[in-house]
Amino acid sequence: MRYAILSTALVATVSSSLFAQQPPAPVAPAVITRNEAKQATVRAVKLAEPLRIDGRLDEAIYSATLPITDFIQTLPRNGEEPTEKTEAWVMFDAQNFYVSARVWDSAPPNKWIANEMRRDANQVRQNDHFGFMIDTFHDRRNGYVFYSNPVGGRIDLSEADEGNSNADWNPVWAVRTGRFEGGWTIEMAVPFKSIRYMSGDGQTWGIQIRRAIRRKNEWAHLTPLPTVMGGSQGFFRISAAATLVGLELPPASRNIELKPYGIARSTTDRSVSPAINNKNEGDIGFDAKYGITANLTADFTYNTDFAQVEVDEQQVNLTRFSLQLPEKREFFLEGRGIFSFAAFPTTGSSASGGSASSTSTVPLLFYSRRVGLNSGRVVPIQGGGRVTGKVGKFSIGLLNIETDSEAASKSPKTNFSVVRVKRDIFRRSAIGAMFTGRSQSAAKAGESNQAYGVDGVFNFFGDLTAGGFYAKSHIAGVTGDEASYQTRVEWAPDHYGFQFERNKVGDAFNPEVGFLRRSAFARTYGEARYSPRPKHLKGIRQISMTGSVEYIESSVTAQMESRQQTGRVNVERENSDQFSVEGGTNFEFLPAAFTVARGIRIPSGGYTFNDVTARYAFGQQRRLSGTVSYQAGQFYSGHINAVTVSGARVSVTTRLSVEPSVSVNAVTLPAGDFTTTVLRARSDYAFSPRMFVSGLVQYGSNDRVFSSNLRFRWEYRPGSELFAVYTDERDTIPTGFPELKNRAFVVKVNRLLRF
Repeated sequence: MRYAILSTALVATVSSSLFAQQPPAPVAPAVITRNEAKQATVRAVKLAEPLRIDGRLDEAIYSATLPITDFIQTLPRNGEEPTEKTEAWVMFDAQNFYVSARVWDSAPPNKWIANEMRRDANQVRQNDHFGFMIDTFHDRRNGYVFYSNPVGGRIDLSEADEGNSNADWNPVWAVRTGRFEGGWTIEMAVPFKSIRYMSGDGQTWGIQIRRAIRRKNEWAHLTPLPTVMGGSQGFFRISAAATLVGLELPPASRNIELKPYGIARSTTDRSVSPAINNKNEGDIGFDAKYGITANLTADFTYNTDFAQVEVDEQQVNLTRFSLQLPEKREFFLEGRGIFSFAAFPTTGSSASGGSASSTSTVPLLFYSRRVGLNSGRVVPIQGGGRVTGKVGKFSIGLLNIETDSEAASKSPKTNFSVVRVKRDIFRRSAIGAMFTGRSQSAAKAGESNQAYGVDGVFNFFGDLTAGGFYAKSHIAGVTGDEASYQTRVEWAPDHYGFQFERNKVGDAFNPEVGFLRRSAFARTYGEARYSPRPKHLKGIRQISMTGSVEYIESSVTAQMESRQQTGRVNVERENSDQFSVEGGTNFEFLPAAFTVARGIRIPSGGYTFNDVTARYAFGQQRRLSGTVSYQAGQFYSGHINAVTVSGARVSVTTRLSVEPSVSVNAVTLPAGDFTTTVLRARSDYAFSPRMFVSGLVQYGSNDRVFSSNLRFRWEYRPGSELFAVYTDERDTIPTGFPELKNRAFVVKVNRLLRF
């Protein structure tokens, strides 16, 4: 106990010391001051009249006001001056917050990396870009991010707890870019109505500014950041941002928004009885938003419809456990960081990319796809509400949704509720609690389901993080171990690292508003990493060598069910390409036989098998990028050879891109041989940053289904959209030819009204 008190006091002392070291406010005409540690305080300049957002930088304010020029490299040469000059201005008036820049580049425009125009496309961050993050409550944990590339492709996202990013937050804001002899220019205007803040004079925010030069794989920021946060993760370290002063903010708006929609659809569905053929119907609904306080927002939805959302991507799954697919529906994406449970902050070395699915064994108390979806069917959402935001040091999330019944999936009318409370402690730590409830249990008809738990994440000195959770679920009449827990420690500086994790799931633990991939197990995991940055190997930026051991046993019988020992070497080149080789030895005990492919079962028993995988990832800034991997080795009592092309992208023009994906798994087993294939191709064409059309076609050999999805999206005015979507699914099993299973054509229009 004495040691814990001393540790707590030490963390608090270090945190207070770091915050107290901020440099003094600049005195006009200066706009920035720095201390010996290169931390910065920036003065925002008040404008007498609004900027004309045209990307020209020809107003008098740009010559009358000194620019910010002393940016600092994060990568590749941490702490040094950038190789290209950047001039930035931070301004405001009574309606908007502005950040503008003159971005110098010694290369001709045809050498710039600027090949994506769509809003929120991941490729924008792989382009040359300039942008900023603002921490409007100066809590050093949460913020808003805005950035754009030379052709006007834009990204906006909200950050929660230094790492929980929500790229589907789509506020109203403006950006225009231009060119000059020697580089490009950018002007960005964010209406105060689009963000949350405390009104009044003398307010202090946090601010971070970033510039990326992707052909050099160079990243520069306003303040120094550790190398491990390199590249695109620099905005996550909100606690390291500069201090922004001089703000005279207008009264914070209640931000009342109403977004009604109208929809017309034609539907064919031959998988139900009686079959539906070309059924035409229309509907209306709305979403509403109300600012309860400056940092607490209520959202309401009625007769919610997500017909405009892209369909799920088909996945290869050769395990006996289900996959966790990503959420794509806007209502559930906004504010999702608050509802995360026991989520660790993002670090440079351990963060994983945004994959299409997750195979994590850690259970989730809240998984939004449980609401409005069941067995691949859409369950109608009648309505609901949500409250998210902060009250002092407390983050609050409340959610209540009512769904209607749906016959094909046998879903009864159900109420879903979630309560989340989290308190900030120290500099980057938090403790919290969560409750979830479901009025109709999917496991036991006529009963309800509840789950609840407490969690904590504690960060020490930036690189050392510890935390975990304890949770329980309850269904009346169900007996057994209804508890689950996790403890985790991670040390993740740039050159070395380790991770230890222990988690357990009881045989009766079942959070039905969450996600449980595997039950009745106890897992122990350990990982060690050495990641030098060799100075004398030309073209090599970093080499990471990682070894890990995972051990899973039954929480009921203590029988070992899985063991995996893995070694991995990854080489990152200066041009962003990466090459890795990974080898592992595996043990799996199958308590019962399971079907791995149509007509092929693997018998129960214990299996030891080894495999090796080689990958080469071409840098995402390239016109032709993607990851190619080959896996070979044993697979249970047989062998596997797998070839995968993932994350591939061909930039045909600035407006047109094609993203092919291939996964072929050839498996030989005593019970029979099979090949599982998933083919996918996505294509996008941007008419402008606010209008694009995208198509997705895919085929999976496991269920032999061919599907297509064509989407047109036009943001015809800020925040208001028109969608036209065509989707169909065809079965090739009966005849070998694609026979229609279901089809829909939808036109949806919404209109944002702000008061």
